[in-house]
Amino acid sequence: MQPNNVDPALIRGMTQRRLGRRDALRLGGASAFAMALAACGVKGTGTPAASVAPDAVAKFWAGKTSTKHVDFANWPLYMDPKHPELKKFTAETGISVNYQEVIQEMAPWFAKVQPQLKAGQSIGYDLMVITNGIQFGQFKDSGFLAPLDHSKMPNYAANAAASYKSEAFDPGNVYSVPWTSGITGIAYDPAKVSRPITKLADLFDPAFKGKVGMFSDTQELGNFGMLVLGIDPAKSTEDDWKKAAEKLKEQKTSGVLRNYYDQSYVDALGKGEVWITQAWSGDIFQKNVSDGSNFKFVIPEEGGSIWTDNFAIPVTAKSPVDALALIDFFYQVDIAASLAEYINYVCPVPAAQAQIKADAAKLSGDDKKAMEAIADSPLVFPVAADYANLHYYRQFATVAEQQTYQKVFEPIVLG
Repeated sequence: MQPNNVDPALIRGMTQRRLGRRDALRLGGASAFAMALAACGVKGTGTPAASVAPDAVAKFWAGKTSTKHVDFANWPLYMDPKHPELKKFTAETGISVNYQEVIQEMAPWFAKVQPQLKAGQSIGYDLMVITNGIQFGQFKDSGFLAPLDHSKMPNYAANAAASYKSEAFDPGNVYSVPWTSGITGIAYDPAKVSRPITKLADLFDPAFKGKVGMFSDTQELGNFGMLVLGIDPAKSTEDDWKKAAEKLKEQKTSGVLRNYYDQSYVDALGKGEVWITQAWSGDIFQKNVSDGSNFKFVIPEEGGSIWTDNFAIPVTAKSPVDALALIDFFYQVDIAASLAEYINYVCPVPAAQAQIKADAAKLSGDDKKAMEAIADSPLVFPVAADYANLHYYRQFATVAEQQTYQKVFEPIVLG
């Protein structure tokens, strides 16, 4: 919120457990794992390119003009339902925004829009938020994403954290810039665990037999299987995947593992079914704020994972000029702060932290404490050392390589 316009009702809502962006998986009746399986036959139509052609930006944007309207596709529960940021954008620019929460998970979203994009047709949206990972690569390598004109993005250039200008899945941010990020690490209940949890190895410790949770998502699961062995996922080979799979099988057959979870791991942790689990940073922050839990979240010594949901413009967008303007608008410090105050995920604009503290100063009591907790949380504003110990998912050069990876890790969850 703006310093002089903080909605107390909104802040009070922070003290109640809100559904998050990834809760959509559970509500939809499928995990990320299952949804990936459902679309595993959908392939990209292009071949990976080392970089965008030197004149690609100029060619795409030549002759493009404003239509004063943007159709924006996002995930559910990823913005204040009152859309204060979009209303301010329209008031300042005269550009109307049709905001739709139509993306439930990446695999089915890619499957849905691929036919239109392949045919050179509009998908009905000028802007979408897509996650780094398998389908991001398919969008990019198929030529379905417009190259961004960074000369028209001064707020991004001035305010984005350095770590969001050097992402491995989109070098140079040619096709995307972050909407927000989240960290995959370890959460645990200190009331049930007698020692601080600091390592991925703790997830494999027989001392926690039957009380360990892991994600059913093969990318998340595979990353931790590799990291516990000292393998960098970004540079991993098929042999590395098999080694990680064997380590994960041992965790399962030894009885250390309680179960593989989707979003429901939060409930399992709350009920004491698991004491230590793979976890998403935003979930644990919200859980602690909402019901007074004291769960701890750590980025393990061996490293954690970082996922990023990204703005991207479909190459067939009817209003790319206005979409680009909206992207850059979200990199204004006050707007980035407003969004972070509501969704509580990692904010890509470091200066938003000071803005949130200024907003907190306008409040009192529990509302003030809730806002200060957001500003002070390393789960919303990680420090440089945290970023240095985070790893992106493995980028696949071909669909065949992607399928090989899935065949290595899928049987662990299904068996």
